[in-house]
Amino acid sequence: MAHTKFELLEQLIKVRGASGDEELIRNFIIEYVEKNQNSWKTKPELFYGEGFQDALVLVFGKPKTAVFAHIDTIGFTTGYNKDLIRIGGPRAIDGMQLVGADSQGEIETELMIIEDESGENILKYVFDREIDRGTNLTFKPNFRINEKYVQSPYLDNRLGVWNALQVAETLENGVIVFSTYEEHGGGSVGFLGRFLYDKYKVHQALISDITWVTDGVQHAGGVAISMRDKGVPRKSYLNKIIKIAKKNEIKFQLEVESAGGSDGTMLQNTDLPFDWCFIGAPEDNVHSPDEKVFIEDIEAMVELYRILMQEMN
Repeated sequence: MAHTKFELLEQLIKVRGASGDEELIRNFIIEYVEKNQNSWKTKPELFYGEGFQDALVLVFGKPKTAVFAHIDTIGFTTGYNKDLIRIGGPRAIDGMQLVGADSQGEIETELMIIEDESGENILKYVFDREIDRGTNLTFKPNFRINEKYVQSPYLDNRLGVWNALQVAETLENGVIVFSTYEEHGGGSVGFLGRFLYDKYKVHQALISDITWVTDGVQHAGGVAISMRDKGVPRKSYLNKIIKIAKKNEIKFQLEVESAGGSDGTMLQNTDLPFDWCFIGAPEDNVHSPDEKVFIEDIEAMVELYRILMQEMN
C-alpha cells in the first residue's frame, strides 16, 4: 500500500475531535465524501444534523450490514487552577504536548504531573495564562511512517475511520456509521442503531476500531477478529465472519479478552437485535501520542472489510 494512500489518514489525525466535540471531524468527513463520491462505485445517501447530534451515516444501495467507526478521541478538559481532567483514558506523560483553541486563539501547551500532599498525581497544563474553562486539549499531531509501521497519536480511531472510507470506495450495498462519544462511555450508537433498524432493517454490524497488542495479539499477525471483550458477540455470527476470512485467505488473528469495550458493546446494550463483531488492526503504545500499527495488518483490515461487506450483504 503506497504511502500516498495514508495522506488522508494524516489529514484525519490533524482534525481535533475529543469526545463530545466531534463537529469539526464530522464536517471534514462530509466534505471528503462530497468531494470524492463521484469516483466511488456507489454514491451514498448522507444522514446528519438534527436528530443525529454530530454523527454521520452513509447509506449505499440496499444495505444489510453496517460498519461502525467512532470519530471521537481521548484528550483532556481544562478545569480550575490549570487542572486537566481526562476525557476517556489517555496516558499522561510529563511534558507531553497538547493543542487546542479557546476564545483567545490557538493553544500549544504541555502536561505537567504534580504529586499532591497525599501522594496523588494531579495533572496540570503549563501555559502563560489561564486557558478558558472547559477547553478541550488533545495530543499534538505527529505523524510518522516507514516501510513497516505507521506511528501517530489517535490511530485509535482515525485509522478505523480511514478504513471505513477505503471501504466506501468499492461499496455497493451497506452502511457506514461515523459514531461519537465512544471513548467516554458511548452515547450515539443506540439511536444510530435504531435509525438503521427502523428504516432499513439492518441488524448486522462490523466495528471498525483499533485493538491492542497483547500476549495473544501481535504486530504482523494480521487483522484481529475479536471473539469477545467485555461484550460477547453471538457465536454463529462470529463463525460466519471467520469462515469468510479463511475462505478468502485473509491474514487474521483471533482475540479473546476479558475487558475493554467498543461500539459493539454499546449495540449489545440496546434492545435491538444487532449482531456485531469488532475487527481491527492491533496497536502498541495505546492511548498515547505514539500509537503504532503494522502496515500489513492495516492492509489485511481493509481487505477483510471489503470482502465482508460484499459477502454479508
